[in-house]
Amino acid sequence: MSVLAFIVRVINVFNRLVGNVFAWLSLAIVLVCFAVVVQRYALSTTRLWMQDLYVWLNGAMFTAVAGFALLRNDHVRVDIFYRPATVERKALVDLIGVIFFLMPFAWVVYAYGWNFVARSWRIFEGSANIGGMPGLFILKSFILFFAFVIAIQGLSMALRSILVLTRNEHLLPAEYRYENQQETH
Repeated sequence: MSVLAFIVRVINVFNRLVGNVFAWLSLAIVLVCFAVVVQRYALSTTRLWMQDLYVWLNGAMFTAVAGFALLRNDHVRVDIFYRPATVERKALVDLIGVIFFLMPFAWVVYAYGWNFVARSWRIFEGSANIGGMPGLFILKSFILFFAFVIAIQGLSMALRSILVLTRNEHLLPAEYRYENQQETH
């Protein structure tokens, strides 16, 4: 069981690191968007690649931080039954949700995204806009990264649920236990 707790910690640390790094893209998005607005309205000019850039940064940020959001329990949940539930019931609901919904979803995103991303890499796809950003294939790769980070975070959730259901939640650091989860909804 301590191996399961170790895997949970490693996955959570990875997604926390990815989330904290990619969250900084929000500042870049604001700065680039501000520059585009100033160019357009104050200088009567525009750079198409900059318009692509803030949209692409937004896409990269939101796909990369999805696992971090799942770790923090920031996803929308209908919790009229979940919130007052016991720790064991929450663990069971999470385990069922991961097995029957999250993992199949991550697999579908990965399976359908693979050819889409591979084709983009084969042709080194760029922006559809003339003068736009090159390297759209890099942005499209975040689709696969999205599937990866939510799948491993789902694995972490499932392992945590198993630890709870086998009465081994004490092996987890306090921050990863159900009773210490923040309520954000």
